[in-house]
Amino acid sequence: MTMDPAHGTIGGNDTDQRDVQNNNFTEMGGNSQPHQEPRRVNNDPRAKQQKGNQVRRDRRDVHGWVVLDKPIGMTSTQAVAVLKRLFNAKRAGHAGTLDPLASGGLPIALGEATKTVPFVMDGRKRYRFTVCWGEERDTDDIEGRVTATSEQRPSREAILALLPRFTGVIEQIPPRYSAIKVQGERAYDLARDGEVVELAPRPVEIHHLTLVDQPDNDRAVFEAECGKGTYVRALARDMGRILGTYGHICALRRTLVGPFGENDMIPLDQLEALCDRAASGEGSLADALLPVETALDDIPALAVTRADAARLHRGQAVLLRGRDAPTCSGTVYVTVAGRLLALAEVGNGEIIPKRVFNLTGLTASPGRNERN
Repeated sequence: MTMDPAHGTIGGNDTDQRDVQNNNFTEMGGNSQPHQEPRRVNNDPRAKQQKGNQVRRDRRDVHGWVVLDKPIGMTSTQAVAVLKRLFNAKRAGHAGTLDPLASGGLPIALGEATKTVPFVMDGRKRYRFTVCWGEERDTDDIEGRVTATSEQRPSREAILALLPRFTGVIEQIPPRYSAIKVQGERAYDLARDGEVVELAPRPVEIHHLTLVDQPDNDRAVFEAECGKGTYVRALARDMGRILGTYGHICALRRTLVGPFGENDMIPLDQLEALCDRAASGEGSLADALLPVETALDDIPALAVTRADAARLHRGQAVLLRGRDAPTCSGTVYVTVAGRLLALAEVGNGEIIPKRVFNLTGLTASPGRNERN
């Protein structure tokens, strides 16, 4: 089970020119709205269109986050494909891989939310996992081949005494079966081909590590809250070695990813049921969406006027004027009339747009802006 490194935060050279060019945002004043070409809207999320002898699904603009409670046995890629189909969405992507044997929170970004994925991946992750003692496996989880065994089992006191050694910034060697690249190849591809993969240790941060339960001598349940790049599988492996036995992950659930916790998760069967109700006109898939800006909870918000919003939408910087000008600096998300407009950098007396959002299409229901 990996906690993938983030792609990095928005920086001064990250301007997405396509965002600026593709957003047709006219000068705004009074109650005017961004220009939109008239089009027909089909409210059936699973509508099909006949073209020749082919039946194809309409793709539409859908913007927001769905935090799937991923079931065991499904890959993260499969989960993205399922949600893209359910919403008939044009674009989708996830914010941090979960292995098939893991369950729990898999944040999936739809449409313009994909521009905020790095901010989620930069956040903390929380896992509840079970370590099975007495066996080490080549994948460091239950799906691998047994490579070493021991009859030794750790006591509760020994486990508790060990935990401080795995708290804070530590050096960790990633599992052989990981997505890290070695001379351009994925480590897991090399390992599957039988090559010996030597990965260098890297610093990771573990904020909290607690022993939750010890149901029997063979198993121990832990909860860990970690920074990006931490491998829970490697944590189980290393604890087992130091305790004089061996260990591997035999169960894992992710309960937090950045701003998304268990209260935000929705099981797949509930999503499918909501899709069925929406198709019959009894509900809306917008009820399953969280707003795009949910991913930006840790970033300051900055409201601008409609005139300034028009400039930012065209990719132009806006000067900060007067005594009421904001004093913040760095990355902010900009709103106009309560609506997300752009990610920007504030500095040297101006606002410079870096990512511009076009939220035309299906977005989260208004009530979803306030989460439990």
